[in-house]
Amino acid sequence: MAYDEGLADRLREHLAPVTRVSEREMFGGVSFMVGGNLCCGVLGGDLIVRIDPTLHHDALTRPNVSEFTMGGRTSKGMIRVGPRGVADEDELALWLRLGIAHATSLPAKKAKA
Repeated sequence: MAYDEGLADRLREHLAPVTRVSEREMFGGVSFMVGGNLCCGVLGGDLIVRIDPTLHHDALTRPNVSEFTMGGRTSKGMIRVGPRGVADEDELALWLRLGIAHATSLPAKKAKA
């Protein structure tokens, strides 16, 4: 599946100051890891964000946000933000702050050889 390169470039710009960021193809799109933990990614035209699971329900009440489903399964803390929900840089920054905060709250993983 192709993904929105423009959105991926915007993520790269926002994540540039963050340490230990890596990028890999995942879920048919592109994903960004912080300290080896999934932070966010782009699938099609949507932003996928891994947030603190305790924020999952509240996040779903926001416009343009839905659960991220993969293979018929949903994971608490994984959300999908549609293109309208990230058209504004402030909204994109909000979701990335939540993703970065959660990724950095987890134990860092060693880089794969």
